[in-house]
Amino acid sequence: MIRIGIVGDIGSGKSYVAKKFGYPVFNADLVVSNLYKTNITCFKKLNKIYPNTIISFPITKKEITNCILKSKSSLKKIINIIHPMVRKKMNKFINKNKNKKIIVLDIPLLLENKINKKNDIIVFVDSKKNKILKKLKKRKNFNLKLNKKFKKIQLPVEYKKKKSHFTVRNNFNNKFLKKDINRILKEIL
Repeated sequence: MIRIGIVGDIGSGKSYVAKKFGYPVFNADLVVSNLYKTNITCFKKLNKIYPNTIISFPITKKEITNCILKSKSSLKKIINIIHPMVRKKMNKFINKNKNKKIIVLDIPLLLENKINKKNDIIVFVDSKKNKILKKLKKRKNFNLKLNKKFKKIQLPVEYKKKKSHFTVRNNFNNKFLKKDINRILKEIL
C-alpha cells in the first residue's frame, strides 16, 4: 500500500486535493468534528478540564473556539485529549483499507506529530496567500485569532514544502490540479 500524505498551509485546499486523487481518504479534520459531535468520552474529558466552557453535548464549534482562545495552553490540552482518539480512528482506517493500492492521509499536523512513515509520499498543496485568505474569509466560522493560534503549532510552510516529494498547484479552479495529480500518480504507480 502506498500512503500519500497531504500537507500545506491552512486553507490551501488540502482536503479538496486529497479527494481528487480518487483513493480512500482519511480526513483528520472531519474525524475531529465527528468526535465533538458523537463521542461522549471526548465530551467528558474536555468538560472535566473546561467545565465553564465545554458545557453541552454534542460540543459546539463555538465552545471549542472559546476554549482555545481562553488561554495559551488550551489548544495543547485539547490536542492531548483529541489526538490519541484521532490516531485510533486513523489506524482503523489504514487497517480497513490495507488491501488498497493507495490511501490518502489528509492530516493537517502530519509532519508536526510525526505521523508520516519513512516510505510515505508527501504532497505539498501550494496556493497563493491572497487566494487562501480570500477563501478563509468566506468560511462562516472564520476567526483570525483562532487561525493564528493554529499557525503557531504548525511547522513553517517552507519547511513542509522542502520535506515534500511533490507539489500540486491549487489555484482553486482545477486548472493545474488534475495535471499535477496525474503526473504524481503516474510516477508513483
